[in-house]
Amino acid sequence: MSDPERLNLIKEIDIILNDIRPHLKVDGGDIEVVDVTDEFTVKVKWLGNCINCSMSAMTMRAGVEQTIKAKFPEIQNVIALNGIAV
Repeated sequence: MSDPERLNLIKEIDIILNDIRPHLKVDGGDIEVVDVTDEFTVKVKWLGNCINCSMSAMTMRAGVEQTIKAKFPEIQNVIALNGIAV
């Protein structure tokens, strides 16, 4: 994937995450798209209260990953670079 393609995909993923951001912000959190690898793994970073939230793993699977994969079926994985380890 070229750099312009990667940057465009990151931008598009960030836009669709706006659908779940209100739910994160209610609890003082947010999420940032950091990168998309050539293997179509999305790397995100939890922000605010999401960093230490015990529910972040569930939010990742049921909210973030599901939202991203529904719009971008080529995405294989979504991983958080920070937060509570599962």
